[in-house]
Amino acid sequence: MEVNSLQKITANAYNQSGEKTEVFELDKKFFGLPWNADLVYQVAVSMQANKRTPIAHAKDRGEVRGGGKKPWRQKGLGRARHGSIRSPIWIGGGVTHGPTKEKIYKKKINKKMKQKSLFVVLAQKLRDNEILFVDNLSLNESKTKKAAAVIKALRIINGYANLGKRAGRALFCLADSRNEFLAFRNLPYVNMIETRNLNTLDALQNKFIVLTKEGVKNLKITC
Repeated sequence: MEVNSLQKITANAYNQSGEKTEVFELDKKFFGLPWNADLVYQVAVSMQANKRTPIAHAKDRGEVRGGGKKPWRQKGLGRARHGSIRSPIWIGGGVTHGPTKEKIYKKKINKKMKQKSLFVVLAQKLRDNEILFVDNLSLNESKTKKAAAVIKALRIINGYANLGKRAGRALFCLADSRNEFLAFRNLPYVNMIETRNLNTLDALQNKFIVLTKEGVKNLKITC
């Protein structure tokens, strides 16, 4: 990524063989945003909360089996008054204020916040040389061997030696293409997503992002 004196943001585009094909300009409105940690944090936490499925559940006294009969009469025995052996103060009784599966963790995210946070992350990754632009990514058949060859070819590009490795988990943003999705899905440390579904959380969870030039246009249209 380069920024010239006129504040134009340019990036290099490569083909599947790792060869540089052209230099093209990126829209500063999207890829020139400054880092905003507060915005990104708020959106990322909200997205994680919205994906959360409540599992932990403790039974209260009304859900624990048994306890229908009063353990002893109310008066005359010198004992404390009890109405059920499933009271929370009894062993085997219900749980007071325990976790319940009815709890709602969802948080509202404003659409503009969600859109801006994605481009804030992409802009920072562009500055850190963690976005790789390719002309087009297409395979004539869904073979993992061919997908691995593409990854190997892209690693020769300066700064992308760890692409698709443990230290450089890569996210490939492609159009809805069956061959590519089937070919890349078996590669470790390589994830696939449709460009229109790219979001802040996926961008943060992957070291590198591979975008096609057409995908950049689709991002602008979507957002």
